[in-house]
Amino acid sequence: MDRLKLVLQYFQSNSESISNGICIILALVSVKLYTSFDFNCPCLPQYNKLYSLGVMIVPPIIFFFLGVLVNRHTGVMMDEWMRPAGNRPKNPAVVKYLFSAMIQRALLAPMVWILVTLLDGKIFICAFSVSVDPALFSAPNNTGLDMIKIMAKVPCKEDVIFRNSSFRKAVSRYVRCYSQAVGWSILLFLILMGALGRLVKPCFDDHAKFLQTRYWSNYLDVEQRLFDETCVLHARDFARKCVVQFFEDMREDTILHLPHPPFIPVLREDWEDEEERLHGITKQEQVDQLLDKWYYSKPELDVTRFAYKPQPCVTWEDHEGRTLYSDL
Repeated sequence: MDRLKLVLQYFQSNSESISNGICIILALVSVKLYTSFDFNCPCLPQYNKLYSLGVMIVPPIIFFFLGVLVNRHTGVMMDEWMRPAGNRPKNPAVVKYLFSAMIQRALLAPMVWILVTLLDGKIFICAFSVSVDPALFSAPNNTGLDMIKIMAKVPCKEDVIFRNSSFRKAVSRYVRCYSQAVGWSILLFLILMGALGRLVKPCFDDHAKFLQTRYWSNYLDVEQRLFDETCVLHARDFARKCVVQFFEDMREDTILHLPHPPFIPVLREDWEDEEERLHGITKQEQVDQLLDKWYYSKPELDVTRFAYKPQPCVTWEDHEGRTLYSDL
């Protein structure tokens, strides 16, 4: 149970871990779908290969685009690539890094599907049983069928022409060996490419540049998430204030004649708290302007300067309109 908690904490630690978890889940889903998928070969020479290649290729394409869709790096990469330069210049290395990370994660589930189908061998037998030379085996010659049709029926073990005959099993075992050999070769090639990439890449790339690229790619993701969270909080406070203001407007006007108090600390604190939560953005035009500025002119990556913060000025007047004093 503790190990499961540690795994869940890892996948929830940051968006990169979440993306890894989603890709692993897609890979497991692809395996589960294949094991529960009842593959039935048409056993016809003109359809066997077409149907088998479709089953082997179409699901990986679906899983690939699904992996691209659910990967958070996709949105961050497109935002960084398509946004105007503004005050912040674009970094092509960051876009390239995000694109590479997105592709690698999106290819996991398709490769798992292809490897599972090759190691299982049923789809490969259906596709290429017609290509086997029947002279290598003792083919049944009393069926009255063309040899191509007989070879196309090899995946259909319930066919009557293979009753009391080891021909079908021999051909299936022969083709399955090729299928598994291709599958293991692809897996070995992928592992070798990954190992060589790990070993050779540091020899040719500047590791400091790589660390900078990875840092700023993580920064873009964190910045976008914080901006979205801040917008949600602002929208909640903005909506609450609009609703409260609507209900207050429905009340009847009441005129109270009260002496001027020396100070009103509670009202001032409440007002400051509301203004702090809204960040001074209290109109629809201001919200639209803020969002436009965020898209067209991202802030500079410089936190040494302090942002200008407007200070409210409260002026107290008497009943004749003369200024008594001002309070900042």
